[in-house]
Amino acid sequence: MLIKRVRCRVTDRDAFSRGQQAWGALTGQPGFLGQCGGWSTREPGIAYVFAWWSSAGDHSAFLAGPHDDIAAAHKGTYDEIDVRLFDRELTIGAGPGDGSVVRLAHCHVLPGREEHFAAAQAEVWNPGMVAAPGMNGGLFGRDGQEFLVLTWWRTAGDHARYQEETFPALREASLAADDLGAITGDVVALEPSWAVPPAV
Repeated sequence: MLIKRVRCRVTDRDAFSRGQQAWGALTGQPGFLGQCGGWSTREPGIAYVFAWWSSAGDHSAFLAGPHDDIAAAHKGTYDEIDVRLFDRELTIGAGPGDGSVVRLAHCHVLPGREEHFAAAQAEVWNPGMVAAPGMNGGLFGRDGQEFLVLTWWRTAGDHARYQEETFPALREASLAADDLGAITGDVVALEPSWAVPPAV
C-alpha cells in the first residue's frame, strides 16, 4: 500500500474547500483505497490531505491520467504544496478509521536505528494506541529514514487524553529518544466533505 501526504499553504480557504469536492472523482479509480483531509489545528491556513492506494503503480497511472484535470479545481487557492509518498509498513488497529481528527507524526530516524524504530512501533506503540479510548485506527509508513504515523481519533479530547495519560510511558518504553533525529507533528481537524471513499 502507498500512503500519500499532501500539505498545502492555502490562500483562499473557502475556494480550496470547494475545490476539494472535485476529488470525489477518485472513487472508482483503479487501486484507490480512500482519501480524507482537513485543517491544521496548529498552523492557520495549512491544509492536509491523506490518501492511500493499493500500489505505487496504481498511483502513477492516476497521475498520468485524470490527476491534472481534477487538481485544476484548486488553481489559485494555495501558494505552496508539499507531497510525500510512504510505503505502508504497518496497519494500526483496523487501519484508516472514522473520527474528527488525525494525528500526524513525521519522524526522521537516525541512521542504523530504522529497524529498531519500526519494531518498537509494532511491539510498543501499536498495542498502546489501540488500547487508548477513542483511537479508531491508523497507518505507519516509511520512506528510507523517514516514517509517517497517522492515527484517527474520535475527538480531539480523546487524543489529548492519550497524550497526557498514555503517551509518556509508551515513549519511554519504545526508547524513541534513542531512535529519533527529529519529529514534526500536527493534529488535523477533518472536514467530512473532503472524504472520498473507494468504490464499493
